[in-house]
Amino acid sequence: MDILQLIDRLEELFNDAKALPFTHNVVVDEDKMLELIDQMRIAIPEEVKKAQQVMAQRDRVMAQAQEEANRTLQLAREKADQAMQKDMIVQEAQRRADQIISQGRAEAEATRADADNYVVDTLMQLQDQIAKLSNQVSNGIRVVQEEQMRKEAGRISEKIEN
Repeated sequence: MDILQLIDRLEELFNDAKALPFTHNVVVDEDKMLELIDQMRIAIPEEVKKAQQVMAQRDRVMAQAQEEANRTLQLAREKADQAMQKDMIVQEAQRRADQIISQGRAEAEATRADADNYVVDTLMQLQDQIAKLSNQVSNGIRVVQEEQMRKEAGRISEKIEN
């Protein structure tokens, strides 16, 4: 029998008791009262044990819940750290990629400038060589023309003398 039923029986025993006139006292059946008290003595420790078991179970459940909450929190922190590290890695990779692109552009521009300088130098040398060749050709033409003119003048002089 549980403790609440025993309390109900105690109240019933009290309600069935005979009141003493002009007092707040009542007369109860001693045997019934003692029997009820004995049953309560037996039932109360059982109820207390059940309550203690419930409390212990509650404590275990609370401890498990706290442990699970701690694990979940730790896992969330680890994932947040991993995400932050990945973000930092991505940012570093982006910074490095930007640096490599910038360096590549600078090197390409330097290569273009070097190529332009090479072309200008080569064309200037070619122009100088063409100018020298042109002078040589002009000198060669002049020499040949002068030679022709001397021969012609010599023939004309010969004809005149003849």
